[in-house]
Amino acid sequence: MFRSSPAVGDDEELDPRIQVELEKLNSTTDEINRWEAELDEANAGFRTLLSRSTQQLKALAKKLGNSIEKSRPYYDAFEEYKTAQECCQEAAVQFQRAFGIHKAAKETIALAEQRFLSQKHEWKFDNAWQEMLNQATMRVMEAETQRQQSEKEHQKSAAIFEAAKQKYQYLEKDLKSAIQKSRPYFEQKEDFQNKLMAQKLKVELLQSSVAQAKQSYSDTLKNLECISEEIHERRLLSRPREPGVGAEKNCSPPPSLNFDLDQCDIVSLVSNCTLNRASDDEEFSCSSTPNAASSTN
Repeated sequence: MFRSSPAVGDDEELDPRIQVELEKLNSTTDEINRWEAELDEANAGFRTLLSRSTQQLKALAKKLGNSIEKSRPYYDAFEEYKTAQECCQEAAVQFQRAFGIHKAAKETIALAEQRFLSQKHEWKFDNAWQEMLNQATMRVMEAETQRQQSEKEHQKSAAIFEAAKQKYQYLEKDLKSAIQKSRPYFEQKEDFQNKLMAQKLKVELLQSSVAQAKQSYSDTLKNLECISEEIHERRLLSRPREPGVGAEKNCSPPPSLNFDLDQCDIVSLVSNCTLNRASDDEEFSCSSTPNAASSTN
């Protein structure tokens, strides 16, 4: 992790953008570690809940005997009934919407024709009016097609719903004794399923947070690389040329016992860092490449 800013020469100040990006790297690294720790905890919670639910359901099944298998067709039919009911309700909403659009399109044409007839002694039936009526007529035709399609879909879903309802009600009477005996098992199963779904959603949200944090880390590294290239370009342009030759003079820094990393060095060092997750402390660390480390010797 980067906690200190690099040293620079006396003739050049630290580019403030570097410090901003380094602080982003630090905060993003902490964020990744935090999200991944929560993700590990959520995954462990999901596995624990799954194991506990399986054990408890097996114990209930052993206690209740064959009543579970006898009543299973009823519960399957009940699930089909609920699904068919939802589909039927959705189809009804779509039909009502299509019906309303078709009705509004017809009213638009009727109002336009009525308005024209009331002003026909002042208005002329020109190309503009013809185009307007043509477009309105097309909208009516499209709305009529959509209304017919949605009406057929609603009728189809209603028939499926009614069949599922009759099957569910028949099995409810036919398997009444087995249903009552096995009810604790299926109620417990539904409760566990709801909890597992909630825990799964939590895991997925944390996975998304980890991915976003890592993307932010990668973007920050790219920003540092861009700043490094910009500084390098600026230095190349500011180098003096030899008189009468036009070639750039190769200026080497004077030898010094106290060596400091300049802005290009620190950005190069940061951009070559790798995001590695340690196995013990769940931390992300940055390590420079051998070439970057040896450049300071």
